[in-house]
Amino acid sequence: MDGVFMRYCTKCVYPAIAATPLTFDENGVCSGCRVADQRMKINWEERGEYLRELFDEYRSTGSNYDCLIPVSGGKDSYFQAHIVTKVYGLKPLLVTYYHDNFIPAAERNLFKMREVFDCDHIIFRPSKRVLSAMNRATFKMMGDMNWHYHTGIFTYPVQIAAQHKIPLIVWGEHGFMDLGGMYSYKDFIEMTAKFRLEHAQRGYDWHHMLGKEGLTEKDLLWAKYPTDEELEDVGIRGIYLSNYVNWEANNHTKLVIEKYGWETSDVVFERTYRNFSNLDDIYENGIKDYLKYVKFGYGRATDHACKDIRAGVMTRDEGIEMVRKYDHVKSSDLYKWLDYVGMTEEEFDQIADTFRDGRVWNKDENNNWYKQNIWDAN
Repeated sequence: MDGVFMRYCTKCVYPAIAATPLTFDENGVCSGCRVADQRMKINWEERGEYLRELFDEYRSTGSNYDCLIPVSGGKDSYFQAHIVTKVYGLKPLLVTYYHDNFIPAAERNLFKMREVFDCDHIIFRPSKRVLSAMNRATFKMMGDMNWHYHTGIFTYPVQIAAQHKIPLIVWGEHGFMDLGGMYSYKDFIEMTAKFRLEHAQRGYDWHHMLGKEGLTEKDLLWAKYPTDEELEDVGIRGIYLSNYVNWEANNHTKLVIEKYGWETSDVVFERTYRNFSNLDDIYENGIKDYLKYVKFGYGRATDHACKDIRAGVMTRDEGIEMVRKYDHVKSSDLYKWLDYVGMTEEEFDQIADTFRDGRVWNKDENNNWYKQNIWDAN
């Protein structure tokens, strides 16, 4: 067999070929680990004062909400709402892009938010026909049936901010910075339309969906980002709390469980060991993530292990065992999704294989796919 050499971070378990772009230093440590190390050197009390000053600029005199928080009901959403309402005393508007795939605990968490945080809450639910069509279309186009979800969470709250003239949007962490070290904590990165389109949405926008699976412009009104003029008219700005608050998921989870009765997953995930992450979508830890494995050779267990290794709650060897146990699993939620979109497993596999990255995957003499695993690289 012709081998494909794969490089892995010497500190965490991330591969060089990843959905989240990263680089390696002279010691073989990835940019995600190097940026995570910055957290230990930051004066978080000082950052908290920066945040207070920023929030004071946007406190409404009573005629409007102080800010808007995009929420899914997950641990991060609760932590964002906790910081904004309980620590800094703002009155936010909560906004949710809702789909058909919440697990029961996630729904309970979501619907409880307006009560425990005393907030108004807008929940937008796209048509079931449109969601099913979007699942089919984007799986075939880019190997990601959840493209509608990435689009919804990065677009609909911004629409609402523009419509209600709420200039400040408070996000949680910047995912690509957190996992791959796309930016430094010195950058104080904020929301951009460029990131939304080129990274969160994989370079596709609503108009690329027209005509696919019968989709029309009216089906996609929720997916249209406000114009530059609309954004400028309101002065919309989106900040990431992780630049101002020490962001560590294990600690946040303990806090929101103790203070607000937040629930972990009541469903056992087949592709990761964590039971408190990505609860808002059964496919996010499941078959959608399996597609990432098909493309790049790693999955959610790698993501979660990297976070926990950097946080000091897991060793690299323990992380490797999590990767070995979970990353390759073809989870059973696939069959629910196949029924949802009317597709066979054979068709799914054939389409999925077209997205395999040739830098990662090769075929053996029996025509089976193989790659170099992290335990092989070691």
